[in-house]
Amino acid sequence: MILLIVDTQKGITDGRLFAFERLRANIKTLIGQARKHRVEVVYVRHDDGPGTGFSAGDDEFAIFEEFAPLEEERIFDKTVNSALHESTGLAEYLAKKRETKIMIVGLQTNFCIDATIQSGFYLGYEMIVPAYANSTFDNDYMTKDVCYHYYNDFLWNGRYARCVSMEEAVEMLVSQQ
Repeated sequence: MILLIVDTQKGITDGRLFAFERLRANIKTLIGQARKHRVEVVYVRHDDGPGTGFSAGDDEFAIFEEFAPLEEERIFDKTVNSALHESTGLAEYLAKKRETKIMIVGLQTNFCIDATIQSGFYLGYEMIVPAYANSTFDNDYMTKDVCYHYYNDFLWNGRYARCVSMEEAVEMLVSQQ
């Protein structure tokens, strides 16, 4: 199993997110438990391209300080929604390691998290989604809380992923030793 941290970048990791304080605490807990129990933590950053303010070298592009990777932890960059798109190299990396389980956390629920969960499912990965460890903003069609619950409580669980409580997620990380 790996813990995949998706798009938790400075430009979008803030109080505008649904249940931000809970998200922040949960991701920090999961990162800490993964490191403690030798579960690899892998990061993905979204790059919107030069001149967007959200690209390599821009402050907004950097990973949120409280979730910062250790020097030896891998970071993959992407320009599409799915972290598992062939252009990122992540799926190839996981195949070489014979990894089949991905615990996914990060941003945004209705964009890159959804695309990565569905891609992972179709690629044969067991996708695990801890409660309140992904989030999003309000949009023109749904409030951020409705959006979170639509994906986590309705769309993904039992279809594309296994949605679990934080307690279950921590136990999974602990038992990976």
